Amino acid sequence: MSKSAKTKQVLETSVFSFGDPVPVLQGRDLMGFYHSAFNGKYYSPPISWDSLAKTQNSNPHHQSALEVKTNIIASCYRGHRYLPRQSFKRMVMDHLFFGNSYLERIRNGLGGTFQLKPPLAKFTRVGKGRYFYLNEIGREHEFEPGSIFHLMEPDINQEIYGMPSYLAALNSALLNESATLFRRKYYENGSHAGFILHLTDAMQNPDDIEALKTAMKNAKGPGNFKNLVVNTPGGKPDGLKVIPIAEVGAKDEFLNVKNVTRDDVLAAHRVPPQLMGIVPNNTGGFGSVKDAAKVFNRNELIPLQTAFKSLNDWMGEKIVSFDDYAIEGLKDEVK
Repeated sequence: MSKSAKTKQVLETSVFSFGDPVPVLQGRDLMGFYHSAFNGKYYSPPISWDSLAKTQNSNPHHQSALEVKTNIIASCYRGHRYLPRQSFKRMVMDHLFFGNSYLERIRNGLGGTFQLKPPLAKFTRVGKGRYFYLNEIGREHEFEPGSIFHLMEPDINQEIYGMPSYLAALNSALLNESATLFRRKYYENGSHAGFILHLTDAMQNPDDIEALKTAMKNAKGPGNFKNLVVNTPGGKPDGLKVIPIAEVGAKDEFLNVKNVTRDDVLAAHRVPPQLMGIVPNNTGGFGSVKDAAKVFNRNELIPLQTAFKSLNDWMGEKIVSFDDYAIEGLKDEVK
């Protein structure tokens, strides 16, 4: 080997990175398309119901807003022998979360209605004049013709499936989750190891460099931050420098991200913050709880109740009925 080749080999700078990427639910996986393709039997959903279901626990405000609507509407449902309260609550939950809810009319031996049972919207598919249910092992069950009531939130792109109204805020909900997970990993890291190790001293023995890389890779909490080894032989004094980067990475405007994304989620769900147990940051607070409840009841809950009453038209009799006011104590206030 020539002298110039040896010099080139010794002075070559090497850079290594450690830490595996953490897979997360990407917006592309969830909202990649908005049309429903027909496979010969039924139409595919405009978005992935499975991916959408994973977002339920992504953000506390997203989950809480859905649950508070479900609980209030279900609590003022008067009940019916065909549709038990628990079944109606399941229907409400599916409708608010997926924008679709279904009821199967189960007939008795004389051809009359015995019960209205809600199949899970996540596994129900719409065909041409018929409906299918995909069970856990992938088998398809076709419902009896005319036995399925389908209530959906209208969509501007297609008319096969409904779409939930909060989709515009999902990126904010996922960003809120990402900020929380980052901060959690930062503390779980313990030593908050995240730095660039700059080597300018010549290490002629490759085993020494490999041992150093192995020791860094096995540091506490690998994968939370990227650690780099830079080998620059023949450097000047201070041949070994540790340049911290974890502190910079941790300053991610955590509180601002949490607050802004929270407001986005609540705006999409149209739930007043004082009904969600949120502590105000200012001394003035959020205002009167009763006033907020009145507006929420009139503008959000009553329209939802009216939508569920469309089951009465499909059945030809009064099945769904509610108390006059969804939130207790508002009757006198409204009058």
